[in-house]
Amino acid sequence: MAKITRKLAPRKAPVPKKKAKAAVAKPNVSARKSLKAIKPWTPAEVREVFSRFRKANPEPKGELEHVNPFTLLVAVVLSAQATDAGVNKATRALFEVADTPQKMLDLGEESLRDYIKTIGLYRTKAKNVIALSAKLLGEFGGEVPRTRAEIESLPGAGRKTANVVLNMAFGEHTMAVDTHVFRVGNRTALAPGKTPLEVELGLEKVIPAEFMLHAHHWLILHGRYTCLARKPRCEVCLINDLCRWPEKTV
Repeated sequence: MAKITRKLAPRKAPVPKKKAKAAVAKPNVSARKSLKAIKPWTPAEVREVFSRFRKANPEPKGELEHVNPFTLLVAVVLSAQATDAGVNKATRALFEVADTPQKMLDLGEESLRDYIKTIGLYRTKAKNVIALSAKLLGEFGGEVPRTRAEIESLPGAGRKTANVVLNMAFGEHTMAVDTHVFRVGNRTALAPGKTPLEVELGLEKVIPAEFMLHAHHWLILHGRYTCLARKPRCEVCLINDLCRWPEKTV
């Protein structure tokens, strides 16, 4: 009996599936137009803003508790990614026993950790505080230096720390840009910038010299209590009529 051979149809190559196109976020056209439409602040408007801040709070104070330039430096280093209230709670007892670089070294890193363990990143911060205390004694005669570069050379201290210390301890006209100042500078369009340094330089450029001693405190307090991140309190804002934010509520 003849063997029947059956031819098989050639297998078709699998059809490749179409790749889904990656979703591309389209720019918000209305927002883009509104940003282009924002008019730059005039010198008179900037002066009016800070005149109002000064009238409402003639002598603003930083909220970090300290007793001398060294404790201010330590408090600012500890405040990174922490609240001022949380830092103050920890440093009240600390500064009673260690208010100089030598006393801090005598206290030691392990004991320091016990004082500040309620503060975020306390292990790293304790190490930095001990290291900066040693450097102050070894290179600066136990005194907090008075230049930005020297302060920035200390462990745990950056540009913002240097600006705060120079301003609050030595009366320099510096602009410390924290998250609040960064938000206010951008939201109001007073000094928009992609980085804290851009905002800092922008604010220094537009704020009259007579307001610079207290300017960063006014902006911090404004951002902390009025120009809030999630829900700005536009209804009680001192500068609402001048603010350039397109989404302000009143």
